[in-house]
Amino acid sequence: MAITKKDIVLKISSETGIQEAGIKQIDVKLVVQCALDKITEYLATGQTVELRNFGIFKIKSRRGRLGRNPRTGQEVPVPPKKVVVFKPGLIMKQSVK
Repeated sequence: MAITKKDIVLKISSETGIQEAGIKQIDVKLVVQCALDKITEYLATGQTVELRNFGIFKIKSRRGRLGRNPRTGQEVPVPPKKVVVFKPGLIMKQSVK
């Protein structure tokens, strides 16, 4: 089962004691969503997003190539495209091991 944004918001709310400070879960959700939106916005403009000890998000360009339709076997041109890549940071690599 995958962890959802809602699960993350609930975990942040409970572990930080934010609710006792009068901050609602909806406010935590807005902060999490804003952070994700900003990461997306920076990537869309071609910038690299580096989050220390977490990892690096960046855009890579893939060249166009000739692919093959598996049903017909006919060659099909695949156009060049940009993709998001993620390189985990050192602490993340160590925790996942």
